Amino acid sequence: MKGTSGNFKSIKYRVDELNEETYTYKYTLIEGDGLADNLEKITYDVKFEQSADGGSISKVTSTYYTVGDFKLKDEEIKAGKEKVLAMFKAVEAYLLQNPEAYA
Repeated sequence: MKGTSGNFKSIKYRVDELNEETYTYKYTLIEGDGLADNLEKITYDVKFEQSADGGSISKVTSTYYTVGDFKLKDEEIKAGKEKVLAMFKAVEAYLLQNPEAYA
């Protein structure tokens, strides 16, 4: 599967919905190195909820749209999930070190 290892050269997302009242965000990966040859697109539904310790919890649902009869392997889905989690952790670390970026 193309794009499962290394850094991506380019990725293009489309924002489908941003709802500040429900703390939800929906976007779609529509082109770039993050898509395998047999993937049309990947959609992401993100919901933020307050945690008991005063922080937040993000829940992400990814939907893969394949071309034809192509089936993703579990390890490919897991690799994609790990990349998304790494991105969230990098953003979290940056924001914790730079609170003025979102204040």
